[in-house]
Amino acid sequence: MQRRNFLQASAAAAGIAASAKESLAALADQPVKRVGLIGTGWYGKIDLLRLIQVAPVEVVSLCDVDSQMLLEAGEIVAGRQASGQVPRLYDDYREMLAEKDLDLVLVATPDHWHALAMIEAVKSGADVYVQKPTGVDVVESRAMLAAARKYERVVQVGTQRRSTPHLIEAKRRVIDEGLLGNVGHAEICCYYHMRAKGSPPDMPPPENLDYEMWTGPAPLLPYCSLRHPRKWRANMEYGNGIVGDMCVHMLDLTRWMLDLGWPQRVSSSGGILMDKASRSNISDTQTATFEFEGLDVVWNHRSWGASPDPDYPWASIIYGDRGTLKMDVHKYEFIPNGRGEALRGEALFEYDKYPEDETEKDLERHVASAVRGHMLDWLAAVESRGRPVADIEQGHISSSSCILANVSMELERTLEWDAKLHRVVGDAEANRKLSRPYREPWVHPTVDKV
Repeated sequence: MQRRNFLQASAAAAGIAASAKESLAALADQPVKRVGLIGTGWYGKIDLLRLIQVAPVEVVSLCDVDSQMLLEAGEIVAGRQASGQVPRLYDDYREMLAEKDLDLVLVATPDHWHALAMIEAVKSGADVYVQKPTGVDVVESRAMLAAARKYERVVQVGTQRRSTPHLIEAKRRVIDEGLLGNVGHAEICCYYHMRAKGSPPDMPPPENLDYEMWTGPAPLLPYCSLRHPRKWRANMEYGNGIVGDMCVHMLDLTRWMLDLGWPQRVSSSGGILMDKASRSNISDTQTATFEFEGLDVVWNHRSWGASPDPDYPWASIIYGDRGTLKMDVHKYEFIPNGRGEALRGEALFEYDKYPEDETEKDLERHVASAVRGHMLDWLAAVESRGRPVADIEQGHISSSSCILANVSMELERTLEWDAKLHRVVGDAEANRKLSRPYREPWVHPTVDKV
């Protein structure tokens, strides 16, 4: 593949880092924005507390189906926001959004709830920050994009690699300067032992959890400890496995770095090859190939064994004829072929500006600066009514590509994708799998019904 013209994309990327201070100063002069959060668990609090750090906001509403988690989040937010006020607490996001008094809404539910909550939020008039992946199937993900455009809302997806300071630096220093030469291949991977093990028994859901509402449009399975909190990722009913959880980040990073759109073909193989005793039904081993014009991006994950490169167990590695660029959430490294300067960069920690980062429970500290940058980029787009760096369309492409990989693995064949028609070419069975059945009374969103 000949070196692409990255200059326009590069200028936008560099602008994220260069204008961060200016954005923060400009936001200080804006009216206080009213904020609501749907899903007050792990990453919901990480996202919301980073927003509080960088913008004049008042968190007025929190929503969660776990009453204990909701109360705890209310106390935490009251202790961190300037007003000291405990937000209004809701157990149904529809009631919260019906108030129609929110400027910004963050959606950080389990994946199977992203689409309905995000669509209802833009209908209410709010701009939205929604966690990745956009949806659990291609049709609902596309409906999210359609809703954002129909209601003219700014929607940022939580693929914050695009706002990670050291990765912005890598793009500027390596990709934009042409140090890789002609790029011909990329590898993305995750070798974390993150798949749940064991086969816990069925049990009654905890009293603090409205399990019926938590399940929502997904199949109503017997409750066990592989559901809530945070264990839902072990179940394909609520997400798309490690591909939907981890590949989406590295595929999106690679697409952003190389200015890639939709893959033309997607193929995948794997399954539960090692840990057949676990109640988890996501793959423990999987390879996926995303075929772009003149370039394959190849994904591998294993939730067992050793990483082939212990320094980069969750990474994107881009190969050119003049060098190799390795990237992860902690660092990047450019290795020239032959003569040339090796380059390195590391994650940005900002404890001097945000000392609370050092003590905040469950915070991924190396990612805090990236989330702050992502929030600033989103807020700048809200003010300009432009497109953020991880606009819903980009999130839709990365998320749906990963979903197609799982469909390919299930059907054991390559899928040729028509991005204009949003259809798999000549494969009716695959096209039927672009939409999952919804449990009544929930109605699956579509492009023409948002």
